[in-house]
Amino acid sequence: FECVTIFFSDIVGFTNISAASTPMQVVDLLNDLYTCFDSIIDDHDVYKVETIGDAYMCVSGLPIRNGNRHAGEISMMALSLLHAVTTFSIRHMPEQQLRLRIGLHTGPCVAGVVGLKMPRYCLFGDTVNTASRMESNGAALRIHVSQATQEALVELGGFQLDSRGSLEIKGKGIMETFWVSGHDAFTKALPDWQTDAQKASLEPIAKEEKASLLG
Repeated sequence: FECVTIFFSDIVGFTNISAASTPMQVVDLLNDLYTCFDSIIDDHDVYKVETIGDAYMCVSGLPIRNGNRHAGEISMMALSLLHAVTTFSIRHMPEQQLRLRIGLHTGPCVAGVVGLKMPRYCLFGDTVNTASRMESNGAALRIHVSQATQEALVELGGFQLDSRGSLEIKGKGIMETFWVSGHDAFTKALPDWQTDAQKASLEPIAKEEKASLLG
């Protein structure tokens, strides 16, 4: 596929939530959350690829091509997901707000069914890896996108985009990245954005330093 847009998300602080929960409470949380997400996907031209733990992956532009609409479809879905977490309640922790972190990237991708036992439709290529990096280097309650996705959204028009500046991305080098903050036609409530831009930009660096110390 010449050009698609890939979405990754995870829950910031999921390890701590899990540590304070029973196994069945974790299962109920993920089931409630992904049931909510799946219902939102139905409103967009988006294909759900898989969930692994608290990670959620989907794509637009395949298996059915949709011209240049894929970045817009995924971004509008991402905004809808952020709206959903503002009212999402964890059954056993109703006072705890779920903090979703989202990353998007646009580019070419290979897709196909792999395996004979429990065959799965899988995505391959650098676009997948870069989308994952956008998520892991993002910030809670924000939509972090690459320059390729930003350019696709500018072409579509209507999206509110803020430059994050240049960022060191593992395996990619220096990349200019952006935040998607809204869309002219999106009127639903969104979470309060991170007001301290410097703190947001340092989050992934601190995380990598911690991983280095632990590793």
